[in-house]
Amino acid sequence: MVGPNLPFGGLACGLVLGPLPSSLQHVGKRTVDEQAPPTPVRARPMPFSQAIMDTVILATFMGLKVTFTGVEDPEAHIIAFHTQMMLSGGSDTMHYKLFMSTLSGTALD
Repeated sequence: MVGPNLPFGGLACGLVLGPLPSSLQHVGKRTVDEQAPPTPVRARPMPFSQAIMDTVILATFMGLKVTFTGVEDPEAHIIAFHTQMMLSGGSDTMHYKLFMSTLSGTALD
């Protein structure tokens, strides 16, 4: 039996699926006594998501040469940081993680 509305490219396979057997309905479900694993508590609260914090900085990455203490022009710092990151490459999450390393003094507080 072939037709445009049949599954598997129009071929009828003759397989009829019924309801899932009760012996398999519990698979993958948590019981009332089970709880989700706890999320680890960070020693200090961080402003970034776990994905950013888990980003690995490449061993070939050259250190940043720009710092911001809170006294300099913040816009000039952002431009300098962006320029260095564009030259060094890497992912956006790596850029986000490295930005904090450019802050010092009152800018870090």
